[in-house]
Amino acid sequence: MRDTRESRLLLVLLIAIAFALITVDIRGGEDSPVDGARQAAATVFGPIENGVSGAVDPIGNAVSAVRESGDKHDRLAELERENTALKAELGSDDRSRSRLKQLDKLLSISGKGQYGIKGAQVIAIGAAQGFSWTITIDAGANDGITRDMTVLNGDGLVGRVTTVGPNTATVLLASDPDFTVGTRMEAGDELGFASGQGDRPLRVELLNGKAEIKKGDRLVTFGSQADKPFVPGVPVGVVSRVDPSGGDLTRTLYVTPFVSFSKLDVVGVVVQAPEKDPRDTVLPKKPKPTPTPTVTVTVTPSAPADGLNQQEQ
Repeated sequence: MRDTRESRLLLVLLIAIAFALITVDIRGGEDSPVDGARQAAATVFGPIENGVSGAVDPIGNAVSAVRESGDKHDRLAELERENTALKAELGSDDRSRSRLKQLDKLLSISGKGQYGIKGAQVIAIGAAQGFSWTITIDAGANDGITRDMTVLNGDGLVGRVTTVGPNTATVLLASDPDFTVGTRMEAGDELGFASGQGDRPLRVELLNGKAEIKKGDRLVTFGSQADKPFVPGVPVGVVSRVDPSGGDLTRTLYVTPFVSFSKLDVVGVVVQAPEKDPRDTVLPKKPKPTPTPTVTVTVTPSAPADGLNQQEQ
């Protein structure tokens, strides 16, 4: 297109329309008037993203080892056997070792929390249907995935499913500014709400403004009614800063997530919630503090000077 006054006006008009649609979509939530178009886009572009991922990644089917883990909780032993066989099949290159490590951690966290999961691989990063912090995974409606399911990996909470196509789904990451999840402090009942802040720590508003919280305390998901969109007990992060309460009704914390959102590869979608709240059992073991070496200085009395000896004589 030639750079003319008319082409510039057309570009400005298209940008204005795009931002108007984004605003309508965000405010509409589940009843968004463009939700149908977004789902249609997922149906059309999802297989393309999936195909591209398969073409460039020769071991992309590694995640199938946990694909059907949501059927019954007692399949964990079977999944571990499949994972062992998969290790022998994939070889020892760095990419395979990294993915197998992620699979091991995902199996561990799902076993501790008794979450029934569907394994999936991240095939696209960024928004295919908007400007949110999202990923696209290679599992969709044909795999039993529905909207508002919890997504986790071997480290903790990743996000929730927002859009589902036949073979792919879009996940809103916990780092997105529009993301909110109920939280509970470890070893206590202090509740709050965590919100994403992009590449900055999560912001958590505790309901109790007088709660005694310190740096290093940890949080898990509180869970939602009927376990959607969030199941309980999923690790969220570690408190990195606590704002003074100042007599306010709530208290603000800043939490470093357990999950590194820029390094997502293998994830699990929780398709079956645990029968009971796992509480803090899914949290990783706290690192042992490094002992601080102590130095003992012993002072030895010195011999009297010659001059003093002569005076005493």
